[in-house]
Amino acid sequence: MTLNKEKAMEWFGVVTAIVYSLLVASNTGYEFVGFCLLLISSFAIGVWAYWCQHRGMLLLQFFYATAGIIGMVRWF
Repeated sequence: MTLNKEKAMEWFGVVTAIVYSLLVASNTGYEFVGFCLLLISSFAIGVWAYWCQHRGMLLLQFFYATAGIIGMVRWF
């Protein structure tokens, strides 16, 4: 299996989203870092969605990015 730029971006976004979810759910004081990862993840998956023409996923990533920004502002 070759790792092209689309797959790399997709999986980078997935992994950062998983880490974000675990950090926020753990309630260990790393929520700000988690929300930063949500913003990074939404950007990565948004780029992947744009490249692969997944318009619904691209729209969803705008809302996830907004949630990440709101979370960072509220926890900072």
